[in-house]
Amino acid sequence: MGYYDGHYQSSRQANRQSARRIGLYSFFGAIMGALIVVFSIPVLSNYGFLPYDIAPKGATQTGSTTEEAQEVLSDVPTNTVNISMTSEVMEAVDKVSDAVVGVVNMRQSTSIFGAGGEGTGSGVIYKVEGDLAYVVTNHHVIEGANEIDVTLTNGARVSAEVVGSDELTDLAVLTIDAHEVSTVADFGNSEMLRAGEPAIAIGNPLSFEGSVTLGIISAIERSIPIDLSGNGQPDWEAEVLQTDAAINPGNSGGALLNINGEVIGINSMKIAQHSVEGIGFAIPSNIALPVIEDLEQFGEVRRPQIGVYLHSLQEIPSSYWKGALNLPEDIKGGIYIEDVIPDTPAAKAGIQAGDVIVELDGEKVKGANELRRYLYTEKKIGDTLTVGFYRQGEKQEVEITLDAQVS
Repeated sequence: MGYYDGHYQSSRQANRQSARRIGLYSFFGAIMGALIVVFSIPVLSNYGFLPYDIAPKGATQTGSTTEEAQEVLSDVPTNTVNISMTSEVMEAVDKVSDAVVGVVNMRQSTSIFGAGGEGTGSGVIYKVEGDLAYVVTNHHVIEGANEIDVTLTNGARVSAEVVGSDELTDLAVLTIDAHEVSTVADFGNSEMLRAGEPAIAIGNPLSFEGSVTLGIISAIERSIPIDLSGNGQPDWEAEVLQTDAAINPGNSGGALLNINGEVIGINSMKIAQHSVEGIGFAIPSNIALPVIEDLEQFGEVRRPQIGVYLHSLQEIPSSYWKGALNLPEDIKGGIYIEDVIPDTPAAKAGIQAGDVIVELDGEKVKGANELRRYLYTEKKIGDTLTVGFYRQGEKQEVEITLDAQVS
């Protein structure tokens, strides 16, 4: 036993001495290594062996290194844009939300509980004049109503009177008592819109009052065929804004806003198919405003007309352009006259079926919607309209005195 104890003590002493020597060697080695690194970095940097530059203490960094750092920083994702957009949307909604109301269509009923049924939609208060507040909504929201009520954002429900309604543009104007109205909406310029802009829809879908949905303007000019007579044939092409902001039953008549909180459209319809999502439509403000003015003044829309049945040239097969119609190659659009109504301005001016209108007052026109828009926004009943058209390849021009539209 002693042998093992004595050997252990001497070995431990020897190990301690060896450890001290190794520790000293390591310490001095680390110091030497650090000095070598410190003095060698500038040399390596000068010869381009390092991926960065060494600047003296207190020097200002310039040049490519700073630019590269800025590029790297610019690639770092931030939430600044999202926060800013959310704030702008909230401001836009706050500006208008109290002006967006519910519209209740109470059809013929047999009791005070509405056994005849109720239809709900939305409306926008756009003006207060004296004791009355004016509300714009859709024609189809108030169609067939026995009575109409408007529900305000404070919960009040007030009776409404119909000022006028227009089936063609699907717009109607109502008046209510202005006593509890605190906010009116401002209209924006829908002609300044661009695809991709933010679009905010406010309304009462499925009776959920004051619902807000956010999307974009998907397209600024869409022509949607409308069958007003129910015979399966389109009677009109509505020019609308397309948006992917969610529009559901009850949103009709509500506001489509831009990011500034201005009404740039009156929500009207959506394509309701299982295979379709995110395609809603609104009546542009610049089309709605003249209609609203007419409804206020006359109770109906008084439109000038020339008295023809027409189609956009783009609806006609291109083979007919050079064949049957004998149009020049430089013609890219126009309006094909299918038929002329007897004893109308067009008939009196000599317009015939088969003619292709290409100019209105010297300005090129590409399709039927441009003609209607020009007539309804730039002309009045009794005005003179200069029409340029092709007949069997020959360019002609006539003057038409506009008359009231035949109902």
